[in-house]
Amino acid sequence: MTAITHDGALSHMEPHWEQLDLTPWRCPEPLIRLKLWLRGARPGQALQIRLRDAGSRQDIPAWLLRQGHQVQLQPESEECLCVQLVVGPSSP
Repeated sequence: MTAITHDGALSHMEPHWEQLDLTPWRCPEPLIRLKLWLRGARPGQALQIRLRDAGSRQDIPAWLLRQGHQVQLQPESEECLCVQLVVGPSSP
């Protein structure tokens, strides 16, 4: 799998994916729950995030890239987005 890093470089990754379903919540709850998960995350750790809230679908991938993580977007439908995250070297 190829992903885009925060600086636009391509990176190859084949991690074990954990799952975080944030579809039941609306902004800002998905970001709060993601930040809590990231507190215990290690560099290279992989997470597959499902988002339904329109604001979260737009804001969370951009925020993750600004934080230096690798992100790949996989739309599941018009209402649901799957974000594949690989934690960067300095998680918040």
